[in-house]
Amino acid sequence: MTWDNFSVVMTTVLYMVAAVFFIRGIKLLGKADTARKGNLFSSIGMLIAVVTVLFEKEVTETVAAPPLQNAYVWAIAAVIVGSVIGAIWSKKVAMTGMPELVALFNGFGGLSSLLVALTQYLTSDSINVFTAVTLGLTIIIGAIAFTGSVVAWGKLSGKMFKKNVSIPAKNFVNAILAIAGLVGVAIYAFAVAKGNESLGAIGVVIATATYLVLGLTMVIAIGGGDMPVIISLLNAFSGLAAAFAGLALQNSVLVVSGCLVGASGLILTLIMCKAMNRTLYALLFSSFGGSSAKKSDGPAKEPKAMSVEDAYLILEAARSVVFIPGYGMAVAQAQHAVKELCDKLEANGAEVSFAIHPVAGRMPGHMNVLLAEANVPYEQLKTADEMNPQMSNTDVAIVIGANDVVNPSAIEDKSSPLYGMPIINAFEARTVFVLKRGKGTGFSGIENPLFTNDNTVMIYGDAKQTVTALASEFEDV
Repeated sequence: MTWDNFSVVMTTVLYMVAAVFFIRGIKLLGKADTARKGNLFSSIGMLIAVVTVLFEKEVTETVAAPPLQNAYVWAIAAVIVGSVIGAIWSKKVAMTGMPELVALFNGFGGLSSLLVALTQYLTSDSINVFTAVTLGLTIIIGAIAFTGSVVAWGKLSGKMFKKNVSIPAKNFVNAILAIAGLVGVAIYAFAVAKGNESLGAIGVVIATATYLVLGLTMVIAIGGGDMPVIISLLNAFSGLAAAFAGLALQNSVLVVSGCLVGASGLILTLIMCKAMNRTLYALLFSSFGGSSAKKSDGPAKEPKAMSVEDAYLILEAARSVVFIPGYGMAVAQAQHAVKELCDKLEANGAEVSFAIHPVAGRMPGHMNVLLAEANVPYEQLKTADEMNPQMSNTDVAIVIGANDVVNPSAIEDKSSPLYGMPIINAFEARTVFVLKRGKGTGFSGIENPLFTNDNTVMIYGDAKQTVTALASEFEDV
């Protein structure tokens, strides 16, 4: 066997090993107690893939080249710079900023695929029609993932698009942009078949420009209540862009990893749509996030407020307590205080659980990450389906910063934008504590009748301070 043949075989084998690590990593990421191991497996797989690329023939031949033309210099520099930036950024980001960070990372994934496709177009002299089509699809999917993720980041961080943006004839505009971009890809493929470089350049420009704009127009009109699902969908787009880039580059590990990310992101999107009783079509072409529910006629019923001292008397007698966290817990950074109160309640003889809704927070798994950071046992984290049958036997449900996921209008009010959305039935508990900073509505702007129920009391103020004060009342337990 010649060295070239051996190199090809080893490259294929190492790519398959990397793919196995990716598959195993995705599998382990499916459960909270194995997620860290899954992340490690996926990282090892990526390391194997990167190192393997460096040993491919076209890269190895640059070893003797000057530094600025040496592929190893650029690759190692990129790894070091990217690792340092990523480590510092991820370490410093607050838990409230994690959703927008994830959105931005999705955008970077789409941008990298877009740049790879454009680079391949500019530098390759042997592009056939199949490669042209896959490069075109990489460009349009990467472009929409990039600008869409930037808009999602701006909405979640509050740095851009703070107000809801309405685009006249939004669906018509988006359809025109989508068709124009696909026409650009078709022009590029036709130009490659005919050997017309200038026509091909026009097609690439059309495809890139239209889908960069489409990413903006598609996401900018979607309300904040839908952002967790949008993040999942954009994650799927970034994976699909990587998969098409792998087809264009004939890189098997890129195809496998891209398909894994794309498929898992789409599955998560559909799961979250089901959790909101929404279809993917309705998510993309209409939105309830940011709308407000119709208020009833007559005088409004005022929520009942309660002091921490009085709330303690109820908690002290409770035998079963369920925490229902939302984005407010992340804002207040109250997860550690919640864990402290949880421990005090258990020491007092209460059974404590956490009811986690799939769309609580601003990204998939946001509450799970927060509670894991506070070392809350995984077995205490329950889904809505697991907790709802037990809710009527629960002494106290403590809602911390959640709004839509406990809104009874989803069950009772057919005129509500939330109607039909599966919720956590907090209203069935004997007593409901709602911890909020004020009397405003949640992120989606929809009124919540739970707050005025007879069995609900409001404890206003910073959630961390409130929970800490409740825990301090148990000091003598």
